[in-house]
Amino acid sequence: MSSMTVLSVMRSASAMRDVAALSGFGRTATLYALVLVFAWIGAMKFTAYEAAAIDGLIASSPLLSWLHVILDQRGVANLIGTVEIAAAALLALRPWSTIASLVGAMLVAATTLVTLSFLFTAPGWEQSLGGFPALSVVPGQFLVKDAVLLGAALWLAGDTLQHRRRAPSEPATAHSIGAHRT
Repeated sequence: MSSMTVLSVMRSASAMRDVAALSGFGRTATLYALVLVFAWIGAMKFTAYEAAAIDGLIASSPLLSWLHVILDQRGVANLIGTVEIAAAALLALRPWSTIASLVGAMLVAATTLVTLSFLFTAPGWEQSLGGFPALSVVPGQFLVKDAVLLGAALWLAGDTLQHRRRAPSEPATAHSIGAHRT
């Protein structure tokens, strides 16, 4: 093997390690960014301010309006906050339990799907700009970011399932979150 070939193989191997490290960092950053966002948003649901802010969205939603029959405004917000905090906690367990993390990712996906449905059930199109597709600031632009959260949750769920398929009897470790064996 010529020295140029050895050098190019070494560079290629180094580049692959760099790509794997970057991918692992991105995976971990995505996981814990979702944990942070859902824990924070969930905790805010326990405030009177947030309960009042989401009340109109809940009332206009065919998926959630029934909650007002059994709970008051604060009770509905507290229930939603509890689900969001539980999802964050389950996601955070990824180093110890891929099953918990998978359940957390699916809870985030379900929550963001419901939230995205508000785009169709709440008044969110800016009429002064001609309506659809011009989103109002609230709730339209406020809600559309959930498309990214949905994508991140589904990606993490798939990543977790791939990890379990490769090593079903192996618990997730801090190392396995950031780097996958190929």
